This record gives sequence, C-alpha cells and structure tokens, in this order.
Amino acid sequence: MPSSAQSHARSHALLLLQKLLNLRDSASPLTLVLDTLEQSAKPLIREFLSRAKATKSKTIFLSFSTLKKPADVDIFIKARGKSPETLRAELTSHYPSGTAGHAHKVLVVIDALNPLAQTIPSSLSLFLSSLVTPLVSLVGVYHADVPLVLPPPASSGSVSPYNEYEPHPLTTLSHLATAVLRVGSLYQAVERRRAENRSLPAPEWGLAEGREGVLIGLGRGGGRNGSGSADGDGFVLEMEMRRRSGRSVAEKFVLVPRAVQVSVPAQNANGNSRGGKIEASRLYLLSDHPAFRDPGDDDQGGAEGEGEEMETTFNLGLTEKQRRDREGIVLPYFDAQKDIGAGEGGRILYEMGREDDFDDEEDEI
Repeated sequence: MPSSAQSHARSHALLLLQKLLNLRDSASPLTLVLDTLEQSAKPLIREFLSRAKATKSKTIFLSFSTLKKPADVDIFIKARGKSPETLRAELTSHYPSGTAGHAHKVLVVIDALNPLAQTIPSSLSLFLSSLVTPLVSLVGVYHADVPLVLPPPASSGSVSPYNEYEPHPLTTLSHLATAVLRVGSLYQAVERRRAENRSLPAPEWGLAEGREGVLIGLGRGGGRNGSGSADGDGFVLEMEMRRRSGRSVAEKFVLVPRAVQVSVPAQNANGNSRGGKIEASRLYLLSDHPAFRDPGDDDQGGAEGEGEEMETTFNLGLTEKQRRDREGIVLPYFDAQKDIGAGEGGRILYEMGREDDFDDEEDEI
C-alpha cells in the first residue's frame, strides 16, 4: 500500500490539475500543450472550453489551422495572414473592461503556436506576455513533431529577426509557461508498459518508426484529427505545474472525455425549460490504471487473513491429507536435538548397519 505521504502527493496533484482545467484562482496564466501525430490535443482543448463555458467564462479562439468555429467558443478569430500587432489588437479588443472583482474570466486558446514560433521566434515571449492579464488565461498548442524552419541568420550589416545563438522557440515556450501539458496515446503507453514488463524493446509508432511512406500506428489512439483512444479509454496527460514558490509538481493522468445526458435548466425558442447535454469527463491517475498498477499496492493482508489463495497456474496450498502426512514425518537425528545434559547437546547418533566395518582405532579418535 502507498504511504500516507505518497497518497497525499497524488491527491494534491489531482486537485492541481482540476484547478488548472477549471481556471480557478489563476492557476496558470500561460499553459503550453504539447501534442504529436499519435495523439491530438483537441480533446484537451475541448475540455478547457467546456469547463470554461460551465463557469461562464468568456472564450476566445485564435485559429491558425482550425476552419470551423468549435463548440463552446464565444469569439472565433482567424489568424492566417495577419501580423502579430493586428492579432494583439484584435484579441485585446474583446477583453473585459471591468475590474478583477466584477468581470468574468477570459480563456484564450491558440490552436497552433508553430506559425508564430516560425515568423517571430525572437519576440514570441513578448507577444504572449502581452496577451496575459490578471483576468486572462492563455492556452497554446505546440505540435512537437512538426519541424520548425527558422529564418537564416543575417549577414553582417543587416538586421536579422532571429539570432542563431538564441534558444529554440520551444525551449522559450517551455521556460515561459507556468504549466506544461503533454498528451499521449493511452493504447501506446499500455503497449510500452507490457513490453517493459516482459523485458522487450519498446514498440514505436508514427515518425519514430523510421519507415518511409504511410505512418503506421495512427489508427489506434487517435491522430491529430482524432478525439482520443479508439477504445474509448481516453488519453495520457502528463502535467508539469510550476508553483509560485518555484516548486514543480509532475504527475501523469488519464483523461476520458465523454458526453453525459443530464438535466440542465435551459430555455428553447418558446421559453419552455428543457434538458440539455453537457460535457463531462473522468480523470484519474495513470498509476490507477490496471495496466500500470503496481502489484505491491494491493492489500494482501486482508486476503491472507481470510485464507484466500493467490491466483497462480499451480496450487501453492496443501490438502488435509498432505498436511497430516507432513506432521507425521519424523526427521532424521531428531533425538539428537534434545538437551541431554551439559555439553552433550547436538551430538550425532549413529546406528551401525550389518555391512559396516567397526574399527577400534577410529572409534578411539
């Protein structure tokens, strides 16, 4: 069983992620979401938007690759072909003008940070910092497996938008973000765990396979256009939360987005109340998944007290007849274990057989 300190740390990490998803107490002004071809960040973004809608927060979606306005989005802004200054002015024009105590919170979602990292690599941190206010939480998605073509350094005498000695834009984003969320396929994580338990090489999918042509492995666990695992088991979510004290909290979770039919007070066109459909989800630690559960965490004390046997391919117990036969066996030299007297305990008693040759000299020795 895990110790009380470990249980407290796991519960604390789960509460931190819930606070981050619900935009409570400005848990993270800037959240960086990393996805790949094997697992898209769209289910996580939908989770952010649905929870923001449930708390009556204003949602602004800045689109670089999304064509249609997603659900639960109040303002949809197309960013293609616009300069950073134009985007900043358009975004800030939709911010609330009230104070922090009277205005609603705002969630700004950027579906792809790669175009910004490629066009303004040097001023990317300044651009994102100008969008964050005490009422605004920014969530940006970065495709970690998309190659980033940076502008070449300028020759002597000219001004270059990017210096070759500057850190990579992804390094800057990871340092600037107060929370980093990495999504992954649950199916692939389970397969890697099984290979690890059997001391086999971990399987690879997508670009890591190193195969030319069609990418293998996109059918399971969803792709960049998918909604999660094909099995409906959700996806893996790795969280790295940077607290104000400087301490970092890291944990792995499983997020299962799902739609649940509930009764929500709403009104139709005639003004009559009706039921509605909201998005709910299930969130738990990855270590609680059956494929990742440690056998030592099971409570074996209760099973042993009740006389339950272990689930094995052979029987470890004894029948009643075998137990009686074992108790009736007399061990060899059993009489020598008795305390006969001072200095005589532990002597060896040997009875000569018919074929033994008695030697007086050896007996004297």
